[in-house]
Amino acid sequence: MRRVLVSLLLSWAVLAAGLSPALAQRPSTTKLTCAQARTVVARQGAAVLGTGGPTFDRFVRDRSFCEATEIGRRAFVPTRDNPGCFVGYTCYEPGPGDRFGDF
Repeated sequence: MRRVLVSLLLSWAVLAAGLSPALAQRPSTTKLTCAQARTVVARQGAAVLGTGGPTFDRFVRDRSFCEATEIGRRAFVPTRDNPGCFVGYTCYEPGPGDRFGDF
């Protein structure tokens, strides 16, 4: 019984290690054109995109992809052909000090 349990745990660890790099990969905006990055967000509604190096964020087509208490903040990212490409919005939880229109 103990041997079976150890075998299952080792199998799971090997499987998890093999899948984690694939799951961690996400499209990078720096390798896409502005139109391609916008299309990814528009088609999926919400997408996690790399923005250069180890940084990434979740971008949404519109506020309907945010939580009920969140608002959409315009998102500009670097792409292959545009250093400030508008791809959609990021969801943002406004704080007590925020005023309408400041985001």
